Amino acid sequence: MVSANPVRQVAGAARSVTEHPVLERLARIGFAARGVLYALIGLIALQVGLGSGRGEADKSGAIHLVAARPLGETLLWIMAAGLAALALWQLGEALFGRPGRWERAESAGRAVVYAALVFSITALLLAGKSAGSTDDQSRDATRLLLELPAGQLLAGLLGLGVAALGAYWMYEGWTERFMRDMRVSGPRTRASVVRLGKAGYLARGVIAVAAGGLIVQAALAYDPERAAGIDGALRSLATTPLGPWLLVLVACGLVLFAVYCFAEARWHRT
Repeated sequence: MVSANPVRQVAGAARSVTEHPVLERLARIGFAARGVLYALIGLIALQVGLGSGRGEADKSGAIHLVAARPLGETLLWIMAAGLAALALWQLGEALFGRPGRWERAESAGRAVVYAALVFSITALLLAGKSAGSTDDQSRDATRLLLELPAGQLLAGLLGLGVAALGAYWMYEGWTERFMRDMRVSGPRTRASVVRLGKAGYLARGVIAVAAGGLIVQAALAYDPERAAGIDGALRSLATTPLGPWLLVLVACGLVLFAVYCFAEARWHRT
């Protein structure tokens, strides 16, 4: 049986890593990297809404857009390092930093998302291969679930879960809960950051609800091709009664969320 002392030593060492000042600085770069990705997604979606864009309005498309620019690979390496640090920091929050179970689960979920982004970036840099668009990933996950016993139910639950996440993001934006870890000085600056975050969280919530709805439709029709990720969900907004203007509005919200991410790089508690 392993004694308690070595366990405490390992836990202490892990906590020291997650609280190291270097990791804190890199995590702030990770917030900025997230801002770059959301800015590009928002701009691509805005072009699609205005009828002049053809790119994939998701994180995979944004990563490829960065890679195609001068010094793009260097920037992607910096972004990968920052996002890796952000994943480690969120893991530390899940293990040591959060008092409540829900907050710990949130941090663990964010760590997984950031780690997936790091994988996507490094896969492109090292092997020249894309991790696939979010639409492909959503279809693959739906297809896998539909092949299982009670697959339609499982796929439907997945869609409802994604939609519920979107509803939670909208709730978080409307109630301004996202500001609980922000250390913004000055009432005017704080008010501006609140507006940016509120618009961004509401936009992200709309996209997730749309994506969840498409997965539920795929489950009901037993057709994984109907499932979609960020890109497909964004494009589906143009088919609503509001037409492309809803897509344009949500795209603007994503650009504002990108600016909020840069504010996180400056004022988020780490």
